[in-house]
Formats: sequence, structure tokens, C-alpha cells
Amino acid sequence: MPPHPSSSVQKAREDLAGRLREIRRDACISGRELAVRCGWSESKSSRIENAKTPPSDADIRAWCRACSADDQVLDLIAANRQSADAHVQWRRLQRSGLRRLQESTGDLYQQTKMFRVYVSDVIPGFLQTPGYAGALLSSIAGFRGTPDDVSDAVAARIRRNAVLNNGARRFSFVLEEAVLRYRMCSPETMAAQLGHLLGVMDLQNVAVGVIPFSAQRTVWPMPTFTIFDDTRVHADTLDAASTLTQPSQVELYARAFDRLSQGAVRAAAARSLVAGALAALD
Repeated sequence: MPPHPSSSVQKAREDLAGRLREIRRDACISGRELAVRCGWSESKSSRIENAKTPPSDADIRAWCRACSADDQVLDLIAANRQSADAHVQWRRLQRSGLRRLQESTGDLYQQTKMFRVYVSDVIPGFLQTPGYAGALLSSIAGFRGTPDDVSDAVAARIRRNAVLNNGARRFSFVLEEAVLRYRMCSPETMAAQLGHLLGVMDLQNVAVGVIPFSAQRTVWPMPTFTIFDDTRVHADTLDAASTLTQPSQVELYARAFDRLSQGAVRAAAARSLVAGALAALD
């Protein structure tokens, strides 16, 4: 198996191989003994340990069973699947424009019952007006040099966000106060966006918290992330949208969300911060 063209994916494969190697070493058995216990060739053990051959789920189960490490099976299988296909490169998705990127998560949005969203940079996509989304996506398209399909991308985002009106789903948002102040669009468009945010805060299935500039922090501002139920996290970076599915990773982000939530104000106090940002546009 040649190195993956994405350095992030290749690193994930190498990290998984390293974890399997450490499990074998902790069990104090050789690659040959592991192969005997698993019923395969010694060369297969070597290829897996050196990230030359990606293991199957069955290989991981056999490896852990041979090393008395069954408690690590679920995390390792999740890591294996993640390295194979869950690290989605934005460049690949955006090659044919931004609309495809918006549509790529449609099924996931329909399947999820509980969304937890933390943002430190822009208004969450769920809560964006068409005007704000258009300004933001135009900026992204210009920066990335992607085809100009912003109007189609905005329409796809708004269609996707209809899930917000489904009372059977729950949404919890935590925003840094800076998100309310960043000028991503014209004052008029930003005013409409902040007004829309105030309206969304009245929905029964939506909880919005804002971390004030003045808050005494217990955790630092972090890159934006979204938790889908208790099974999946999307963590955004400049070049990729990383999909994290290992139980330990999801638990880590859930813990971060809880800590960030503790520093957020809600209800009237949150509305006051939004209103203050709105007044500052004058």
C-alpha cells in the first residue's frame, strides 16, 4: 500500500499501526508469536505494524484478543475506519464548488437527534441567514479559488438547515462573544443576522449560550466543532473537515463542550450580548 496522498490520512494510519505495535509489546510477545495466535503469517503482522497493510476490523479484533487487550477494540476499529475514509479533504469536496460541500452532510443532519455546536469564528451554519451565508461562502470561494456557485451553495445550506425546525431534534449552541462582533458582511446584513439569531433563541428545541469577553475562563477558545449525538464529531481546520468517531475522541469533545458551556450565559444575559453587538453596528 503506497503512502496516502493526504499527509493527515497517512499519519492516522501510522498512528494506528503504532498503537497496535505497542499493544503487542505490552503483551510481551513477538511478531511471530502474535502471528501464531492470530493464525496468519509473520509478514502480515509486520506489514500491519509498519502501516504497509491496513488491518480489517477482524484483524484488529484478533490482534487485541491475542494480546489480552479486548478493551481497546472499539477505539482501534473506529480509528481504522476514520483513517480509511472519515478524514474528508475540503479541497476534494470543493473542487466542483461549494454546493457539494453543503449537500455532503444532508443525510447526517437528518439522522442526528442531538446537535452540540461550539463556534469561535463565525455564526453557526445552522443559524445563518441567506445574506450572511452568501457573504461568508463568497469569501471562502475567493480564498480557495473554487468555482463560483455561491448562490446554489447558499440555497443548499438553507435547505439543509430546515432540520432546525424539527421539534424532535435538540440543538445546543455555544458561541464566543467575538462571533457576534466579527464583520463578515455589510452592517445591514449583519444586523439582519443578529436579529435572526434573537428570533432563533425563542425556539423550544434550541439552546444558545454566549461566552462573554469578560468571563473567567476554565478552558481556552478552541476551533469550531460539532458533535452529532454521541457518535461523531466534525472538527474544522483550514484545510480539512476532520470526522472523528473513536469513542475516546467523541468523549473528549463532549467534555470540552461541557466545560465551554459552563462559561456561557444564557436567556436574558445572552440576548443582551446579542443586542449589544446589534447596537454597535450603528
